[in-house]
Amino acid sequence: MEVRFFEPYEVEDHLFKFAVILARSGGKWVLCRHRDRTTWENPGGHREPGETMEETARRELYEETGAIAYTLSPVCAYSFGDYGMLYAADITAFEKELHSEIEEIALWEEVPSRPEKWTYPHIQPYLVAEAVRRGLV
Repeated sequence: MEVRFFEPYEVEDHLFKFAVILARSGGKWVLCRHRDRTTWENPGGHREPGETMEETARRELYEETGAIAYTLSPVCAYSFGDYGMLYAADITAFEKELHSEIEEIALWEEVPSRPEKWTYPHIQPYLVAEAVRRGLV
């Protein structure tokens, strides 16, 4: 399956299922590790009923990283089966403790280059590459 990219207005809002946030802090990538996995992922998750996509992105960013001060910008829409919205965030402050299924967050100089380090290697590197191509991270 191929990752495809769109402008947000090209996708009907009700089709969006996920938000993924390419988060950075102090010039480093912010990646999460779920307590049940050994691999790394960008913060993100499913849209809940009644949420806008921005609300989904803000909730997931907080839940998965503890981000309490940040800027959030839309990057683009994408599809990999279902549709999702990609955001970029610059985090300036975190809560001291995580309150979710995320075991830890880490600040990386570079995103993982080896696919086995990613939780979702068939999509995550492509999302990063598209945001870089667009000059948004």
